[in-house]
Amino acid sequence: MHDYVNWLRHSSPYINSHRERTFVIMLPGESLAHANFGAIVHDLVLLHSLGVRLVLVHGSRPQIEQALEVRQLPSRYHHNLRITDRNTLDCIISAAGQLRSQIEARLSVNMAASPMQGAKVRIVSGNLVTARPCGVVDGVDLLHTGEVRRIDHEAIRQLLDQRNMVLLSHLGYSPTGETFNLSCEEVATRAAIALQADKLILFSAEQGLLNDKGDLIREMSLPQARDYLQDPRNTSVRTTLQAAIDASLGQVARCHIISYQRDGALLSELFTRDGCGTLIDQGGFEQVREATIEDVGGLLELIRPLEEQGLLVRRSRDLLEQEIQQFSVVERDGLLIACAALYPFPEERTGELACLAVHPDYRHGGHGGHGDAMFERIRQRALGMGLESLFVLTTRTAHWFQERGFIPCTIDDLPRRKAALYNYQRNSKVFRLPLEHNQA
Repeated sequence: MHDYVNWLRHSSPYINSHRERTFVIMLPGESLAHANFGAIVHDLVLLHSLGVRLVLVHGSRPQIEQALEVRQLPSRYHHNLRITDRNTLDCIISAAGQLRSQIEARLSVNMAASPMQGAKVRIVSGNLVTARPCGVVDGVDLLHTGEVRRIDHEAIRQLLDQRNMVLLSHLGYSPTGETFNLSCEEVATRAAIALQADKLILFSAEQGLLNDKGDLIREMSLPQARDYLQDPRNTSVRTTLQAAIDASLGQVARCHIISYQRDGALLSELFTRDGCGTLIDQGGFEQVREATIEDVGGLLELIRPLEEQGLLVRRSRDLLEQEIQQFSVVERDGLLIACAALYPFPEERTGELACLAVHPDYRHGGHGGHGDAMFERIRQRALGMGLESLFVLTTRTAHWFQERGFIPCTIDDLPRRKAALYNYQRNSKVFRLPLEHNQA
């Protein structure tokens, strides 16, 4: 029970921030055929009930292959694009129609004791994607294989405004009445760009993007994603990652790659700080910046546990509000995870590095990288003020500061105003860092 309550409390900022946001979610045909799809539907309904505006884009590759096999028709590709003749198109239209019906049926369930009881979800689809033929590529006519020409984003927005969930398939239609087979990745990407969606969420067989050791990469910048795509070892996620990159280049701020095989992956990705997949972030998942008055509540929450342990001197809300301009912070997805303050003493050309704190989930055996980020921020601020040294008073983290070049000194070495306020009951050790020896 405690874990559940704790999770719900920590998820509330995300619930608030996601409300009325537009998410485009790609469901490949493999996800629709997987045993976990029922749980994914329940999670989609939950998002809808929390006020998230959802556009679903589904594929049907395995279902098309099965239909072709039943009719004993060949499956032909050119440059990874399906060659769609008339008979193949009939199979594609049939597969897409059946899946649309299945998705609508799943979202219509309203049984007692079901997670969807009372949901009343309306899902709408239609001729919202205009397409054109790919034409002849390197001498090969791709026939009824097409590409997206336009997404009717105005109509989709109107449907979302009416509290509908919108469903797009991989079929597109031309102004002359032709039907084209499209890539569901392209439809999802183009829809996200046209709608200026807040997120593009791509379900994949993979957990996300993995590093050389097989560990999940939690977040990745756009340049890193493009480098990852060029590595020939990463072919299994190439199509999905390319969609995320294209969306990011189209100004979609955040793209997520998560596994359709993992129960609850969608909720974990959206309502926990670190998620369970890979985030490709156009901006910066973490931001080092100066604190503002709006950060006072977050700072109190961050430093209070350390104050209770006696690691930091207690600061009241009033004092924090008065001294907020002294603080720098690391913000991660709306949460303050590290802070530090600089109190300058211009007459002595020195400054105090104080209140260095890192959220327990991000310490990694000490202050780790976030502590270093804060230290560097304060050092740069001190250099910018023309200060020649930093000093710190600490009771239990002396080694951390010594490892970064601080040397022991005495109370007599402190600025007079600081020395007069020294708390002999805390008996803090004093360390000093000459800045002239550490300039970049």
